[in-house]
Amino acid sequence: MPSSPAPSIKEPRSSLTTFLNPYSYLVARKNIKTFSNFDNIYFDGIVLSKLMNAIGVRQSRVSFDMTSLAPRVFQHASNETKTVYFIGGEEGISDQAAKILRAEYPKLNIIGCRSGFFKNETEKELVITELASTKPDIVICGMGTPHQENFILQLKESGWIGSGFTCGGFFHQTAKTGIKYYPFWFNKLNLRWLYRIIDEPKLLKRYALHYPMFLIVFILDVTFYKKHKHFIKENTLNSLL
Repeated sequence: MPSSPAPSIKEPRSSLTTFLNPYSYLVARKNIKTFSNFDNIYFDGIVLSKLMNAIGVRQSRVSFDMTSLAPRVFQHASNETKTVYFIGGEEGISDQAAKILRAEYPKLNIIGCRSGFFKNETEKELVITELASTKPDIVICGMGTPHQENFILQLKESGWIGSGFTCGGFFHQTAKTGIKYYPFWFNKLNLRWLYRIIDEPKLLKRYALHYPMFLIVFILDVTFYKKHKHFIKENTLNSLL
């Protein structure tokens, strides 16, 4: 089946992009209001991508990592002299990722980095206000679903205009292993999920419990909406859920 192209980086209005894998699908269907405000929702994971293709939503895997979308974003920012802000991970993680990426993209203008943890809502609101004032062209946020989606959406609602991307564990992966997180054959054979379990054994619970749950829920969602003659459109979560 033909696949849709990777997402474009839209400007000058705010353009919000996030990604679904089997785990975040379960979260997203409980947070429809948040996810429906995103301009682009792409399928991060070969299993979800193939399932979507099977029901007529034609799109290849798109993820914010160095095997997919991230290089395009960083090259675009470098070529167009866009300012970039990283927020996510534990203290110092996004800074280390920024150091590695600056070495790979010398013209990449990363104007700030911050952890993705806040002491309270007041601190979070102060960070959002500061970012809205700083006006980075591109914000990349890695806090886990749905926290990263909520943050990016709140930032837009504060008046910030730019391109926002969620990135999950991208900062952690880059800080830990550098530009190439996935070994060649794991990436070539679409076994990235297996490598993540090897690298982060704590994820085994997610794959063992949540992924089978996803399959059941996904089948029920598709069956229910097909029965009621709803149509599933590309990149539109509301029409699926």
